[in-house]
Amino acid sequence: MNRRNFLAIGAAIAAVRPTKIFAEGSLSAADMMRRNFLASKVKAFRTTGRMTLVNDRGEKRVRRYTTISALQPNGVDAKLLVRFSYPPDVNGVSFLQVEHIAGEDDQWIYLPALGRSRRLVANNKKDSFVGSDFSYGDVSLPSVDRYNHRLIGSEPIDRRDSYKIESTPKSAQTGIDSGYSRKISWLDKQNFVETKVEYYDLSNRLLKTQHVGDARLLEPDRGRFVALHREMINQQTGHRTLIDFDQVSLASDLRDEMFTTRYLERV
Repeated sequence: MNRRNFLAIGAAIAAVRPTKIFAEGSLSAADMMRRNFLASKVKAFRTTGRMTLVNDRGEKRVRRYTTISALQPNGVDAKLLVRFSYPPDVNGVSFLQVEHIAGEDDQWIYLPALGRSRRLVANNKKDSFVGSDFSYGDVSLPSVDRYNHRLIGSEPIDRRDSYKIESTPKSAQTGIDSGYSRKISWLDKQNFVETKVEYYDLSNRLLKTQHVGDARLLEPDRGRFVALHREMINQQTGHRTLIDFDQVSLASDLRDEMFTTRYLERV
């Protein structure tokens, strides 16, 4: 599917109210994943949040950060900037991502100790996102059309009736870059926001489980949500990471220059 067709489908999906529950089989698994992909495409927002790292002994480390995000003119690709402020050892560490539905996303990480930003390549997607259990590839949803999708059932997750979909990479390189041989996603039948995701390593062993909660409807007219809570558990090490947004709001004052490496390197 080319980019034009994807955007046409996206526009059609965006016109449908997200609160409608669809009968099993009325949508393909790929259609459901496209709805999931678009459900988080808020025009522009900002947040303040906490990242809590918990080791296998229950010891916690808390980081604080802010994010800003805005859609590009095509209404599909997002720009995202994450900046950490606490504790002192991560103060100023920042991450910039510019999505490209037709190709590889642009990603940069800025480490104050180095004094410059570093561009990440496709193979970095499987690397840990600033020491957490999320990878750089987990920060945003991957292109739907790079995977084969199969509806394998439905079940409630945290009392939310959810579709259960298995996704496998269409190419070996996509799997190598992400570090996953497949993933299983549970999507809320009312809004198509993910409620749970399982990630399997390249040996097809369960690697990580993500739980998603408190999806806040930010744009009722477009059916766009932001999940206020995410927990990623590494099933092989026992380590886990919690991401919680303390505040989230729509933003009308974001400028293009705020999503550049020059802005990324401001401390």
